[in-house]
Amino acid sequence: IPLEDRTIFSGNLFQYMEENKKWRNRFSIVPHNYGLVLYENKLAYERGLQPRILINSAGYRILTSLEQYLELINSNLPGPAPKSGHALKCPTQFPLILWHPYERHYYFCVMTGQEQEKWRAVFQDCVRHCNNGISEDSKVEAPAFTDAIRMYRQSKEQYGTWDMLCGNEAQVLSNLVMEELLPELKNLIGPRLKGKAQERHRVWIQVSDAVYRLVYDQAKAQYDAMVTKCELERPQLQSAIRTDMDQIIQSKEHLASKIKASVYSKAELCVRNHIQPYITSILEALMIPTSQGFAEVREVFFKEVTDMNMNILNEGGMEKLGEYMEKLSRLAFHPVKMQSCYEKMDQLKLEGLQQRFDVSSASVFKQRAQILMRQQMDDTVFTFETLLHQELGKSLSKEELCKTIQRILERVLKKYDYDSSTVRKKFFREALLQITIPFLLKKLVPTCKGELARFQELIFEDFARFILVENTYEEVILQSVMKDIMMAVKEAAVQRKHNLYRDSIVMHNSDPNLHLLGEGTPIDWGEEYGGEAGSDPSDEKLRRAKQVVSVIQVDEGALPYEVTSLEGSPDTSPVEPAESDGAPSPPPPQSSPDGVKELRGMLVKEFHVDAPVDAGEKGEAPLSNGTVVQESQGTTERTQEEEAPLAPPTADARLVEHPAGSEEEEVPAPAPASPATPLPLAAVGEAPSDSPEPSDKETGEETAAAPVCEEPAQDDSEGLQTQF
Repeated sequence: IPLEDRTIFSGNLFQYMEENKKWRNRFSIVPHNYGLVLYENKLAYERGLQPRILINSAGYRILTSLEQYLELINSNLPGPAPKSGHALKCPTQFPLILWHPYERHYYFCVMTGQEQEKWRAVFQDCVRHCNNGISEDSKVEAPAFTDAIRMYRQSKEQYGTWDMLCGNEAQVLSNLVMEELLPELKNLIGPRLKGKAQERHRVWIQVSDAVYRLVYDQAKAQYDAMVTKCELERPQLQSAIRTDMDQIIQSKEHLASKIKASVYSKAELCVRNHIQPYITSILEALMIPTSQGFAEVREVFFKEVTDMNMNILNEGGMEKLGEYMEKLSRLAFHPVKMQSCYEKMDQLKLEGLQQRFDVSSASVFKQRAQILMRQQMDDTVFTFETLLHQELGKSLSKEELCKTIQRILERVLKKYDYDSSTVRKKFFREALLQITIPFLLKKLVPTCKGELARFQELIFEDFARFILVENTYEEVILQSVMKDIMMAVKEAAVQRKHNLYRDSIVMHNSDPNLHLLGEGTPIDWGEEYGGEAGSDPSDEKLRRAKQVVSVIQVDEGALPYEVTSLEGSPDTSPVEPAESDGAPSPPPPQSSPDGVKELRGMLVKEFHVDAPVDAGEKGEAPLSNGTVVQESQGTTERTQEEEAPLAPPTADARLVEHPAGSEEEEVPAPAPASPATPLPLAAVGEAPSDSPEPSDKETGEETAAAPVCEEPAQDDSEGLQTQF
């Protein structure tokens, strides 16, 4: 888990309690699994008491004004829209509302616009993470589930993207049921709602939420039972497939050829008339905001490393390196610093194309691009960490360390350009398919759908479980449009539009150092370079409380409450970088290269070529704070010749090259929790007193181990004093 034993953010929020119609101050914490947890107060959290409520934010929208909220609830309320406003009166001008089409709504507010923006970024990161609840590590089960959902909706003549394909499997199934059940509920319950518009709205939300929870419980139970049944039948099916694999493949190829002969010409005609003229405009609409977002990721990474380099040169040297690198290692999971990257996708507009191709909204593509940005940032930071760690075995002075960091930065940015090009091209192809395939299938229903029944007789009865006519038909349709999509993306790369590169110019295996990136244990910068070897064990609880996003420190007399860091106020002494529980100390250097890693390390040193330093560079004055290093925007000609471009990753692997057989760096996405419910005392076990962090059981998250560094990133963007 990338942020195990860490919190993303914590602080106080005012929450509106619908039971007594009053606002209450709540201590809120966002743990590593992105479930929002609310406590009565900070003291309750520190004592390890049970939280008031847990919120799984999958499917929610974050609203920052009452006008937005009123517009949404009026469109979803049964009967005519109310003329007057909502009874909710926010005590400040900075509300934060979590809206869901079926579940309960949550109302918060803060005191300043700066707090509102920070909490909004944190909430949006929670929604983004929880929406991506179906694990991408499963190469069979996850695509089978999403295809089944899509085909079910197509059987109901609902084509195109679906905004509520979010959350874990049980949540997706619940959303699917509620989509069909909600109109019937409105017709049944709507006429019976009495009272003012505000009261009718409150009752309707309660009814919808209660029905959703009943649906969720049944959907989860039936889905779990179906998964168990499939697991029991898997050995038998695998045995049958292995035995008859050749015959199954031949039968499917024969079926595909017959279907292709019948429908391919019609599909090509439809593509030529209704899809091909619009592919370029769709691609351009996708490329502009996506490429701007990835360029912003590059800029944020460059700025963070450059600032770190200047601070090392002017202040700390090697002594401060561990502290700075711990903060940098969590950059991808810093929602406030990454917000400038995510906001670029808000420019994505598909209005004209939305109606033509039956795209409900562009939120599906925005969220996917934002997830890829975070993954790309995480991979880039990991590459930088590993290459820098390899260089630190040498005895470097402060100036040599800064030059080494600058050289590695240039190499990593070069690699980032190639990697981001590969990732974006894959995203463009997938997005174009998501837009055009449902439209094409819908167009071909009158002419081709009725002919599929006669192809069923071409499948042997023994193979009917493995070969489906509908799936084979969609594969044929996919082939008819895929070549046009591939050609459009290739032309954009050839023209170097938005910094896209052709695949042929990427040089593979160009740097021997890359073969070592996936080996060894994760780098613990705090332990190796932070001077924590003799730290007091009594500080362990305080170190575990470190969080990714630093908070705004304000005068206590200025606000009724403040969003405070768990580490204390600015007056306290700085907390040393965190150290993982029970983490082994780094092994001492060995005198002889007996191991494989040591031999590889010697080979790497032999391949390494130090760039000669010009006379003018030797006399260069030290950089001062605020100086922008212009050389990092592009390397000199000599450096470009000596530093070969790093090879891009494969499409399915982590965007950092690993040696064969190394899978430890892949980070699975944790499954999101069940819908948020107020917890009874027996629902969650009491947390141990020495570790008040909400457990995975509390937030409903399943966790998987992944090697990571544990020091949070620091947010200095506010211009105020911040501290861990």
